[in-house]
Amino acid sequence: QVQLVESGGGLVQAGSSLRLSCAASGRTFSSFAMGWFRQAPGKEREFVAAIGWSTASTYYADSVKGRFTISRDNAKNTVYLQMLSLKPEDTAVYYCSAVRTSRVGWPRAWSAYESWGQGTQVTVSS
Repeated sequence: QVQLVESGGGLVQAGSSLRLSCAASGRTFSSFAMGWFRQAPGKEREFVAAIGWSTASTYYADSVKGRFTISRDNAKNTVYLQMLSLKPEDTAVYYCSAVRTSRVGWPRAWSAYESWGQGTQVTVSS
């Protein structure tokens, strides 16, 4: 497993941008695929984006496609989520997660993921 710590959340106005970071510990980071999920109050945790162990494969929820970009820097053991044109409906706690791609449900099922960060709050005001 890897240990994950998210940062970069905050309170912004609609139309603004934020970049979330997720720092991972452990020498096996590059062997894990990574995902971002979010959970709003009273709602289930939902898939946002995922990236394979290399940078070649990326996946997005329809609701964020074209606005969010996931990337990773294996040399820095870090995965990023660049969020543009934020909307009030993007308000949620955002979680970083790690998974081996052999797991059933990769990349969109949260149940497939093996390690989770503590989450970072993103609040978008209208």
